[in-house]
Amino acid sequence: MSEKDLKKGTTTLGLVCKDGIVMATEMRATMGNLIGHKTTQKLFRISDNMGLTVAGLVGDAQMLARWLSAEVKLYELKTGRQMSLKAASTLMANIMNGRRYMPFWVQLLLGGIDSDGSHVYSLDAAGGSIPDKFQTTGSGSPFVYGVLEDRFKEDLTVEQGKVLGVRALIAAMKRDSASGDGISMCVINSKGYHAVSPEELKKIETKLEA
Repeated sequence: MSEKDLKKGTTTLGLVCKDGIVMATEMRATMGNLIGHKTTQKLFRISDNMGLTVAGLVGDAQMLARWLSAEVKLYELKTGRQMSLKAASTLMANIMNGRRYMPFWVQLLLGGIDSDGSHVYSLDAAGGSIPDKFQTTGSGSPFVYGVLEDRFKEDLTVEQGKVLGVRALIAAMKRDSASGDGISMCVINSKGYHAVSPEELKKIETKLEA
């Protein structure tokens, strides 16, 4: 196993809002007690209507993100329409379940919008696929759940979701040594997939610290 495959450590989250989806991660990758990278990509654009967050081994996570993106693009080319979140989550679950001899060492969140609304699915290494209103994965997830259980509301807007996502990740980064070094976030709504700029994230952080 290469040095790259040994890099891990993560906190990710996905929130279902009334006008879209918010997905976010921090950016640290660890190798035991060593911080391997401080700008690790853990949030991937899969298509205009869906995104993927990854926790676990970097090699497995990046390969699965590329695999799903290719399958979704092929589906769109063949059918002329977007793949539903349920179909994409089932496809990803089947891929992960099919590798029983050496499971993918990852936890994934697949989120986005389709004709049935907004969705976030949690996918585990055994191929389990579970939808919920909010989800979090990785070593910092207990701290994120503490914030989300207290502050999440069914009628949350995307703008409120961005603030809540930053608040939850800050809580994880303060207490989980494998999480840190900044935040990556996206919004997925009727207008498509949009990355939240570092400048906007910094403004949210500053307001929360005030």
